[in-house]
Amino acid sequence: MIKLNGYVVEQNRFPDGTLALKEINGDLLSDNFANWIDWMYDGDEEMFTIMSLVDIIRRNSKGRIYLKMPYLPNARMDRIKTDTENFALKVFANWINGLGFDRIFVENVHSNVSNALINNIADNLPDGDIETITDDYKFDVIFFPDEGACKRYKDMEVIKNLNLPIAFGIKNRDWKTGEILNLDVMGADVKDKKVLIIDDISSKGFTFYYSGMKLRELGASDVRLYVTHCEDTIRGGKILDTDVVSKVYTTDSICHYDGDKIEFVRKFRN
Repeated sequence: MIKLNGYVVEQNRFPDGTLALKEINGDLLSDNFANWIDWMYDGDEEMFTIMSLVDIIRRNSKGRIYLKMPYLPNARMDRIKTDTENFALKVFANWINGLGFDRIFVENVHSNVSNALINNIADNLPDGDIETITDDYKFDVIFFPDEGACKRYKDMEVIKNLNLPIAFGIKNRDWKTGEILNLDVMGADVKDKKVLIIDDISSKGFTFYYSGMKLRELGASDVRLYVTHCEDTIRGGKILDTDVVSKVYTTDSICHYDGDKIEFVRKFRN
């Protein structure tokens, strides 16, 4: 879904499959204030719509152009091992930088590589979401699934204010298959504790499933998960079909349904 200054943009198709945008009402555009494009990512075909809207705005307005994009596509493709691999994040960054946005607002991107590659980016960490969750349910321990997540989130103001013990995971992964072979838990004792796992994104959720398994093995009484971005593919994993993780908190940035243990903490698709 894409909005221009709060109004949904109709994305139709001509018979040959090319984009047919409904004429934009010129009264929607502003010379005195910023023009806002809201992009709730549903697929790469929307990129041409974004390009077309920027072109229309530039031809009809002298106002600034801001892009609000909760989910940053390709953010996990932030490194390559060989020259013939697709460095998708860099390709995407080159494209979006070429559009010349005055500011790009994103939510909890996967790594700082995105912040380095994309111009004028403002990365919003999930302080508000964590505060909402912990106001409703009292946890005893915060758990980060790896050292990278621990470094990224442990200094958030909300984490400091909670003043809870922190644990983190160390994963041993088969890099050829991506399979997690085992996981060790370091830091706080989790026995008889209610644990909140925090990270940025879940696909099928195997990292969090194995984290939850280990936490339960060590005696955790309850394990819940927060991720800002939850792919619909979580249904293909084990998180929703087992009791290892009792609830998944997320936003609707790329998740299109709640229920089945999934609870939206915040919605962008209003």
